[in-house]
Amino acid sequence: MKFGVVVFPGSNCDKDMIHALQNDLNQEVITLWHKDKDLSMFNVSDCIVLPGGFSFGDYLRCGAIARFSPMMQSVIDFANKGGKVFGVCNGFQILCESGLLPGVLLQNAHRQFVCKNIFLTNEENPPGAIYKIPVAHGEGRYFAKEKELEEIEKNNQVLYRYCNEEGNVDIAHSPNGSLNSIAGITNMERNVFGMMPHPERACNAILNNTDGRKIFSDLFSIN
Repeated sequence: MKFGVVVFPGSNCDKDMIHALQNDLNQEVITLWHKDKDLSMFNVSDCIVLPGGFSFGDYLRCGAIARFSPMMQSVIDFANKGGKVFGVCNGFQILCESGLLPGVLLQNAHRQFVCKNIFLTNEENPPGAIYKIPVAHGEGRYFAKEKELEEIEKNNQVLYRYCNEEGNVDIAHSPNGSLNSIAGITNMERNVFGMMPHPERACNAILNNTDGRKIFSDLFSIN
């Protein structure tokens, strides 16, 4: 399995992602520039990663300009053919702007940038698992219209929810006020994944936290 990490002007987590995948998880990584289009070196068992940062300075809405990069047209085609795509933080915002994932990421409910470790729970793999993962965002409040949110819940598209250290899910434990405490979702076909927390920042023992490895294992079966 290969990973392609897309770099946009303003990306500042691309090197974190590349280091985690390449050095901590021993995966093959290819860096992709946003102005390029070629994804011929990847097949549907591989994964394209949209890292965090402030693509194009977050002008307009976060991710709204990056969505029109030449590479994103190829990424959309790749996803529609069944290829895996993973967006973290700004990458999650780009996926929503691109229509590859439902909903949108809005300004945090408290209107402040948040940067700290939070806790997530995974309802499926395995149910009730709890992870400590860093967040760093000002617009991470997940929102979807009522009918759309009902469909997301009905189809089990929620990957992770914010919780406390004991795994209790409540709006009080959300760093941004996301609806239903949603921290990450997938599409109906389960090949496109987006989340606001940064698992790539919790993959090395020197950080005293390797819970990010479990996230990558959950999604891509790599350790």
